Amino acid sequence: MKKRKKNALRLGLLNIFFIAVCFVCMIPIIYVFSVSFNAQNSLLSTKFSIIPEDFTLRNYKAVLFDEPVLLWFKNTAIMSVATVVLSLVVAVPSAYAFSSFRFKGRKQILYILLILNAFPSILSMFAIYKILSSMQLAHTKMGLIIVYIGTMAIFGIWNMKGYFDTIPSGISEAATVDGANDYKLVTKIILPLAKPSIIVTAIMILIYVWNEYIFSIIFMTGSENYTLAAGLYSLQASEMSGSWPIFSAASLVVSFPILVIFFIFQKHMISGLTVGGVKG
Repeated sequence: MKKRKKNALRLGLLNIFFIAVCFVCMIPIIYVFSVSFNAQNSLLSTKFSIIPEDFTLRNYKAVLFDEPVLLWFKNTAIMSVATVVLSLVVAVPSAYAFSSFRFKGRKQILYILLILNAFPSILSMFAIYKILSSMQLAHTKMGLIIVYIGTMAIFGIWNMKGYFDTIPSGISEAATVDGANDYKLVTKIILPLAKPSIIVTAIMILIYVWNEYIFSIIFMTGSENYTLAAGLYSLQASEMSGSWPIFSAASLVVSFPILVIFFIFQKHMISGLTVGGVKG
C-alpha cells in the first residue's frame, strides 16, 4: 500500500509538472491569439488579456481577402504535397532495401547519406543555386521541390529504416513459404505493417516544407511565388511598417491545417515514433 501511494504521488507530481510545462509553452500562442484580435497595431501593452479591449475581426479579414495569403497557401500546398509524395516514393523502397538486404557498401552508403544530411543547408546554398541555374530551375517551384526531395528523402530513409528493422524476419519467411512473391510480400504485408512509420515520415516532411524559409526566400522571387514562410516574413518586414495583428492572424491561419492533420494522425504519430526508434 505504501509503495502504491508513493507511486501515485510521484505520478501525480509528474503530471502536474508536465501540465505546468505545457501551460508555459502555450503562453506565446495565447499571446499571439490575443494580438490577432487587437485593433491597435501594438505588440506589447501594459495590460495583458486574452480578449483585447479593442476587439476586432478585421485582421483575419485582411489576411483572407486583402493579403495574398491564400496564394501563398496554394504555393506551399503544391510544393508540400509534391515533396511528400516523391520523397516517399524514393525513401520507402530504399529504406526497405537497406533494412532487408545485405549488400556490399550498405553501411558506407547509409553513413554517407547521414553525413550529407548533417551539413547545414546554408553551406550548400551557392552550389545548389548554380546547379539549378544551369538547368533553368533556379526560380521555379520544380527546382525548389527537387531541393526539398533531396533533403527529405534522406531523412525518410533513415527514419523508416529503423521501423523496418523492427518487423520480424519470420513474417517475410512465412509469407514466402505460403507462395507470396516479392511484390505481394511488400504491398500486402510489409507496407501495411509499416503504415505508422510512413504516416509519421510524411507528416514530418510536410511540416518541414510548410515551415521552411531559407531555400524558399532565396529560390523563389516575387510575392506571387512566395511560400507561407517567406510571405509571412514579408508581412512583418520591419517593426515600423508591418502590422503585428495581421501578422499574428496570418500565423494562426497558416498553422491551423498542420494542427488538424497532426491531431487526425496523432495515434499513428505516437506508434511510428516509439516503435521506429527502437532500432533507429
